[in-house]
Amino acid sequence: MEFFGTLWNMLPALPRTLIAFAIVLGVLVFVHEMGHYLAARWRGVHVDAFSIGFGRPLLQGRDKRGTEWRLGWIPLGGYVKLHGQETPEDVSPETRAGWLPGRTFHEKPVGSRAIVVAAGPVANFLLAILLFAGLFATVGQPVGGTGISTVVEGSAAARSGLRPGDSILSLDGQKVGRFEQVQRYIQPRAGQPVVVAVNRDGAEVSVTVVPEAREGASGSVGVLGIQGGASRFERLDPVSAVAAGAVQTADITWQTLKGIGEMLVGERSAKELGGPIKIAEVSGEAASLGIVPLINLMALLSVSLGLLNLFPIPLLDGGHLVFYAAEAIRGRPLPPRAQEYGFRAGFAVLVSLFLFASWNDIAGGAIGRWVAGLVG
Repeated sequence: MEFFGTLWNMLPALPRTLIAFAIVLGVLVFVHEMGHYLAARWRGVHVDAFSIGFGRPLLQGRDKRGTEWRLGWIPLGGYVKLHGQETPEDVSPETRAGWLPGRTFHEKPVGSRAIVVAAGPVANFLLAILLFAGLFATVGQPVGGTGISTVVEGSAAARSGLRPGDSILSLDGQKVGRFEQVQRYIQPRAGQPVVVAVNRDGAEVSVTVVPEAREGASGSVGVLGIQGGASRFERLDPVSAVAAGAVQTADITWQTLKGIGEMLVGERSAKELGGPIKIAEVSGEAASLGIVPLINLMALLSVSLGLLNLFPIPLLDGGHLVFYAAEAIRGRPLPPRAQEYGFRAGFAVLVSLFLFASWNDIAGGAIGRWVAGLVG
């Protein structure tokens, strides 16, 4: 293991980043699509193809059930091709003649179709729970991470009266148990008063702090001017580790939704949105630090991928679930024209988000810094 670690660190930064990106994204996409595949098998839908990556296949083969397995050379996603996913009106008579009776997706009840579609995001959440559980059972769960070890002189924390040795209990009445929760709460609140409750020598003390604004790669963020004490790690038994992994996944899901809401109302900068380039850079950085940071990053991204796919945007799994909910309420599918307009709007939204996130990656990441250095 040490030999492979040394060999890995000897690789140049760019190949190491690309390899780490391909591994992380490949695992997440494989698990997501495997969720769709297993659910389709469960509900009696034949799967024509299972592909990781796009473009011309590097590897491909067909199993005894007739499913073609592919590995594409463009590692930016994947798909499961369900048998008879199209409606009969959208295909030729020759294609309809080749459908397997009782095994097509479109003829299944709306509940079965919803299960198949929802299984992808659910698989990503389950993967995150298992990855966190594995870390908590082997490395340990961080405990006691809200203690203040250092207060920067002249900082917002120093002016408010916070001291080394204080342990932060809550922010504006919201309890916190880890230092990263403190950071997530403070960063979007530059210039806004925050009531900080701390444990000081066994007594609870409340102070009001106004975080200072500091410019970072993602725009202006709020800082207090404190450093947290080192966390200790406690290994958990398997059952407790799975329970803690579920709690951690739920907490990250809620914090992500909360952050998106704060962006929508202008409390956080939209520059924090990242795309594939940012994921690649972070994957390379995590891989250079070791297997534990890489697994932790994979769990975080798995939550993000599952949550993103549940957004009610046509073309995503969440958009399909909205259509199925409407079908269940109406007793029949939405009109084809309404679905077509929905898919067009969803495509426009996804392309806009991709371009915006990619621009953030380029402008605020290593590429942007490189271009800025060229132009002085």
